[in-house]
Amino acid sequence: MPAKSEITIKFSGELPTATPAENKKVEISLTDQNGIVFTALINAKSWRKAETNVSEYGDWAGLISGKLGPRTENGFEVLDAGIQIFQKKPKESQPEQGIAEAEAVLSS
Repeated sequence: MPAKSEITIKFSGELPTATPAENKKVEISLTDQNGIVFTALINAKSWRKAETNVSEYGDWAGLISGKLGPRTENGFEVLDAGIQIFQKKPKESQPEQGIAEAEAVLSS
């Protein structure tokens, strides 16, 4: 049965290092928790937008997504890769309501 292999690699803290490549692209590499290196070519314009978003957002997370490509010496290529940066928003907590509910349950 034919299938498509798509991959999403999440990262945060800092952007990976980008190296200029041909055809208005930049090459980046990310290493996962198992030591597998994923190499992707990203459109230079998308990369610049990602850099801008990182500088504007205080707390952020990013992802590289694309098709799982051929195996390389240390990992895999990510084909037709794109990058997205998301601003992490603080979680709204309602500690007083939660405490009141917990106290009501404990006192019953």
